[in-house]
Amino acid sequence: MNYFASSLGEKNKFLIFGCGFSGNFFAKTIKQFGCTTLTSSRSENKDPNSFIFDSEKGQIPNNKIFDGVTHILSCIPPDKNGKDPVLGNLKSRLQSLSLEWIGYLSTTGVYGNTKGDWVSESDEPNPFQKRSHNRLNCEKEWIQSGLPVQIFRLPGIYGPGRSTFEAIKNHKVRVISKKDQVFSRIHVADITNAIIYLLQNKDSLKFHQIINIADDEPCSQIEVFQYCYDLLGLKMPKPRLFEDVKKELSPIAQSFWMENRRVSNKLLCENLGYKLIYRSYKEGLKNCFLNN
Repeated sequence: MNYFASSLGEKNKFLIFGCGFSGNFFAKTIKQFGCTTLTSSRSENKDPNSFIFDSEKGQIPNNKIFDGVTHILSCIPPDKNGKDPVLGNLKSRLQSLSLEWIGYLSTTGVYGNTKGDWVSESDEPNPFQKRSHNRLNCEKEWIQSGLPVQIFRLPGIYGPGRSTFEAIKNHKVRVISKKDQVFSRIHVADITNAIIYLLQNKDSLKFHQIINIADDEPCSQIEVFQYCYDLLGLKMPKPRLFEDVKKELSPIAQSFWMENRRVSNKLLCENLGYKLIYRSYKEGLKNCFLNN
């Protein structure tokens, strides 16, 4: 992270809503800058830096949690009604704060199916799945809130402890082939580091409200599986055609295969100057392999 300026530090307080895989990685990293970092949980735990937020049960943070907050990252998906849980419960509270920045983790699913063509932030969203429609609605809620929000559209997320290696080891692999099908991906470390890069350089970079964070090389699932099996020294099972296994897949898994797009990172990497840590699945998965 030697290309970062030093504008983040003890004067900053981050609240992170939805401390799952991406949120937890971000929290651990931002703490290294000396920032106060509090993370949400649905139930009480022993972590003194945790606070309760459960929109379904109406459990919201007490006012003291918000004292001195400068930054917020929301990783929470839409609720069952397709609304944003954070804004639904805390919008007026957030609007009363002197916030420098809010980040919202969304999905490149809002672009829908482009039949393998590239998509960028300048393309009009055209969500195909209901969950992607809901995400787009949440994006709009955040934009219309008047808060200083930046929206990050993410493709398939992976990293140590959550990658193809775990699927192989747990015997949950389906090696499926579908002609001309590609997927975009991003290593969890690049999500965190891209956001921190933008925060550290926000005074010198033009502010963009919507940014894709994806690696340089969209590719087929087969290529990824083959690479992982090779690293493990194992033989990859013979691929099965998507049409032959379609009925065996869950509705979620089927929907995964019904969209085909290449996500462009030119805004982030060329215009704004972020340098990816893991430019493709090969570098990223090698990191996962070495950290397993």
